[in-house]
Amino acid sequence: MKINDIKIGLKHPPVIIAEMSGNHNNSIDTAMELVEIAAKSGAQILKLQTYTPDTMTINCSNKYFKINNKKSPWNGRNLYELYGEASTPWKWHKEIIKKANKLGLEAISTPFDSTAVDFLEELNVPAYKIASFENNDHKLIKKICSTKKPIIMSTGLLSLTNLSETYEFLKKHSKNNFALLKCTSNYPSNPSDSNILTISNMRKIFDCEIGLSDHTLGIGVPIASVALGATLIEKHFTKSRKLGGVDSAFSLEPNELKNLVNETKIAWKSLGKVEYAIQKNELPSLQFKRSIFIIKDVKKNETLSPKNIKIIRPGYGLEPKYFDLVIGRKVKRDLKKGTPLSWNILF
Repeated sequence: MKINDIKIGLKHPPVIIAEMSGNHNNSIDTAMELVEIAAKSGAQILKLQTYTPDTMTINCSNKYFKINNKKSPWNGRNLYELYGEASTPWKWHKEIIKKANKLGLEAISTPFDSTAVDFLEELNVPAYKIASFENNDHKLIKKICSTKKPIIMSTGLLSLTNLSETYEFLKKHSKNNFALLKCTSNYPSNPSDSNILTISNMRKIFDCEIGLSDHTLGIGVPIASVALGATLIEKHFTKSRKLGGVDSAFSLEPNELKNLVNETKIAWKSLGKVEYAIQKNELPSLQFKRSIFIIKDVKKNETLSPKNIKIIRPGYGLEPKYFDLVIGRKVKRDLKKGTPLSWNILF
């Protein structure tokens, strides 16, 4: 899979998607700072969200439109008001994308309705993200597929049956140009709920790239996901959690985002291949393995015993497995303490 020049797959380092979301706190200056932070971190993709309160929901205050989850950072909030606070003004998009591109980032977005798709097409975004809460909206998905651009979809809140249905829908309408992200849709997420072993299972089931959309605190979960085959990692980021904001509680600060980029690359490099042979760079370390040495001066024809030989470091003598075989053997010449034992000095 490719997004312009960005190659996505197991043969390439994991691609980090830096999710700005509403962490601009309604300041265009902060939004621009966030673009710079994403670029300096080494992330390859900046992600926006494209919606208005009216494209997300209706302005209604009855119980159905209020968040009722004491563990949620948005508990008690009215949806319409929350989305108004969290949205990125559409008039900012062009400027944000221009700056991102100038700094070497690809800029993509999550559209939440068809008007957002049309708007983003005018801006020529190179790919689209589908959020977990919209992954059951086949009408929206079909609209996004019609752009014929790469699609990244989070799979939170889908059973395997529902995910399989959506996967087949994507295959039919997007010509296999998509990736699926394992996602746990609570905010922040508990690492114990992440179940990232699912990533390797998804690779077996689905013929597409698999990644992770992570809402845990920290970078441990996404780093671990690389070992399981995650080739894309999406993570919210912020200028500072102290500044607050709708998503700040589960967002990475600049140094953490940079560490995520660096450590996932290291994790990817460490995977290598299935290999049991001694590596070239390990060869100098062979000298520190254990072997059999003379530990007490011995005379010619003297018999070897545990009193004058021992298994110790370094590794220049016979291997330890021969210890019992050489006990009782005689030596051909005088040997000093510290001489490595070898067959050619034994009778």
